[in-house]
Amino acid sequence: MPGTHDAQKTEAASERARATADLLARYDRPGPRYTSYPTAVEFHEGFGPERYLEKLEAASARPEAPLAAYVHLPFCAERCTFCGCNVIITKDAALAEDYVALLDREVGLVAAPLGRRRSLAQLHWGGGTPTHLPPDELRRVWDLLMARFELAPDAEVAIEVDPRVTTPEQARLLVELGFNRVSMGVQDFDPAVQVAINRFQTPEQTTDLHERFRDLGVPSINFDLVYGLPRQSPASFRTTVERTLALRPDRVAVYSYAYVPWKEANQNRILPEDLPAREVKFELFGIAYDLFTAAGYVQIGMDHFALPTDSLARAARAGRLYRNFMGYTTHPADDSVGFGVSAIGDLGGAFAQNTKKLNRYRDLLDRGVPPVERGFERSADDELRRDVIQALMCNFHLDVRALERAHGIDFDATFRGALAELDAGPVAHGFVRRTPDAIDVTEAGRLFVRNVCMPFDAYLAKHQAGPKPTFSRTV
Repeated sequence: MPGTHDAQKTEAASERARATADLLARYDRPGPRYTSYPTAVEFHEGFGPERYLEKLEAASARPEAPLAAYVHLPFCAERCTFCGCNVIITKDAALAEDYVALLDREVGLVAAPLGRRRSLAQLHWGGGTPTHLPPDELRRVWDLLMARFELAPDAEVAIEVDPRVTTPEQARLLVELGFNRVSMGVQDFDPAVQVAINRFQTPEQTTDLHERFRDLGVPSINFDLVYGLPRQSPASFRTTVERTLALRPDRVAVYSYAYVPWKEANQNRILPEDLPAREVKFELFGIAYDLFTAAGYVQIGMDHFALPTDSLARAARAGRLYRNFMGYTTHPADDSVGFGVSAIGDLGGAFAQNTKKLNRYRDLLDRGVPPVERGFERSADDELRRDVIQALMCNFHLDVRALERAHGIDFDATFRGALAELDAGPVAHGFVRRTPDAIDVTEAGRLFVRNVCMPFDAYLAKHQAGPKPTFSRTV
């Protein structure tokens, strides 16, 4: 109803107004995005191929349990200045062919110790630019996976595509193979912003590919937008959101730009003075929130919007939303495996990450072992804190009593220090409501949910004490 919606919109604007300049300054500090807990900066080389093989063999004892799988296809023709992904810049087709051959070897090495555990509830191809590969190589990747694994009947099969390079033939092939979710990189439609980030993509390219996938019957299409990019303004970003709404994708990810030039050398080409001030960046997200919710989208987690009919929105309503290295997901699997350079798996209570270097990736495969270079085995305390952070990041709600039963703890005693920090900050500023039975993130606190989770992070203090920041800023 229009009246109800207007009231909700007014309430949301009022809630955001609580974030004064002083509060923004207080909460805008380096912090993890919590796609995992513990975060990847805790991974170490003490966890290597031998331990990973042991984890794979142990996982085979549950052949009925589904898996998730991620495939990293790192190639791009050019490097965007804003990018923080692990990419290989090349136009050499032979390099991609060689990489697919290496993938084939890796998948075989991982699948063998898994025994009969071969069902995938979730399969995601990311990059880089997966559609940098020509159709015959895309099919090769699919075939080498399906030779060892099978898709569950309701599996989510997703791929990231670039409208600048994805051809009609590739689009038809992806649908033929079985991809049922497509994520399209857009970032921003404004030409001045595109110049600043070295990514030139016309509205027509995005529209044409979106319509092509619609015509091919893809049930879920996602757009990636980024706020906080150089040369963005409230007026220009409003236009980007309005152009997105004209196409009405099923989902939209509105990511906060992670400016980390000390980690990503390509970001040094971005001038700090071209970045919007924190108050402006906060306003940019407010514009996205207002326009998407006015158009009927539901906010999912801290940075996603979805139509109410989309599976992501249905999962959020049911409290079945999860978060992993592939982002927010509706298909939880106890274990996941990662293939390709830099790919991360989560298996038997341990994270395992492949080497980021192509030469090292090849060398390990030549030795006949999975190309895992580092990882992390979680303790009981890690699992407890992971459950707290997962609940807050995904559902903005933590059932304290259910957590106590699941882990056999006294919540208040275990987290006395974290709760004191929470009460002095997010609770006092209206970002969190806390009762003996629950912790709830308010409407005003959703954008600051990373800050809400940080008191529960046992590893964060050592990174905050360093001379250089480890994480991007939270606002």
